[in-house]
Amino acid sequence: MVLTATVAGAAFGYSLLWVVPLCVPFLIEVFSVTARIGYQSRRGLVDLLRRHHGRTVALSCAGLIVAINMAMIVADLLAVSDALSIILGQPRVFFVAAVAFSIWYVLIFQNYVKITRSLVWLSLPLFAYVVAALLAKPKLTQILLHTFVPHINHTADYAAAIVGIFGSLLTPYVLVWQTGSRREHALHGGGAPQKSEHRMGTLVTSVLSYSVLIATASILNPDSTPLTGGDVTQMSFHQAALALSPLGNLGPILFAIGIIGAGMVALPVLIASLCYAVSEGMGWRSGLSENPWDAKRFYVLISVVVFVAAAANFFPINPVMALYGSQILAGVLTIPILIFILLLSNDRRIMRTTNSRAQNFWIGAAAGALTSAGFVLLVWKIF
Repeated sequence: MVLTATVAGAAFGYSLLWVVPLCVPFLIEVFSVTARIGYQSRRGLVDLLRRHHGRTVALSCAGLIVAINMAMIVADLLAVSDALSIILGQPRVFFVAAVAFSIWYVLIFQNYVKITRSLVWLSLPLFAYVVAALLAKPKLTQILLHTFVPHINHTADYAAAIVGIFGSLLTPYVLVWQTGSRREHALHGGGAPQKSEHRMGTLVTSVLSYSVLIATASILNPDSTPLTGGDVTQMSFHQAALALSPLGNLGPILFAIGIIGAGMVALPVLIASLCYAVSEGMGWRSGLSENPWDAKRFYVLISVVVFVAAAANFFPINPVMALYGSQILAGVLTIPILIFILLLSNDRRIMRTTNSRAQNFWIGAAAGALTSAGFVLLVWKIF
């Protein structure tokens, strides 16, 4: 999410600020609905599709999730290893195997929840962007104008940036994770999900994304002059860290530590949600609370995904371009997943309580907005 906002801010300045507050009601309602699906049905998203809409639909959804998650896993692994190279001053490839093994070990042998809660603290340095945004002394009138009055640039790169920001905030793996983790939570006697949790999570991610856009635009593109997206996505990690230059020499270190923490928290969730989707689509036993010997296929799949992602990291790939491209892909492929969520959450055979009008409106609006932006992007790319 940080690198997506960095590329967007560097390419289009303040002109994309309006997208972040627009995402807030979408995020609150979508996360609330997916958590309720998992808790009330005691089943995962893809498992419900297989049972109520057939194996073909379920495997189609699982295929979308595999495509999105695999791209993001490779990109996140690239980002973490590159951040370690900034701190330790060694080539990135030295750290790929160690990071991959650590994630695999946590998922197979350890309590991933306790460990990832500890690692969350490592991502806190990313909130240095809030300080950097203030220290950059942006013009308040410019910020307010671009937040409440969209200044749309009619190019394919601008449309791609909108889809990418949506994809970074409303990413499909979180939707799958919400249903899968809430299912396990309910099966072990946990309480019903509280809407305050989704509001707090949405507030934190939105403030961070908004601050990154302001800091990056103020430092790298204060005139909001549209740049070509292809040129901007070629930036290195060191160039992306320049958005924290108001913090002096501490900026790149805080950037690297924050990327490591965020990546190490996201990677287990990305891998697990991919394996949940495939296992549920195939009807395999799955769950990180399951004994590995009772869910062999699920845990073997985790091992395969980690190995493939680690192997892909030895190819010469720009981590900024990989992460930005994966978020655009996530934004486009979120559309059918949102439609599946609408179908399931309003099905009386599955749910004790169905969606409110507001929830149906915001989820439908999210799907419609992404469809429109994706269609515009496709038309511009073709013509």
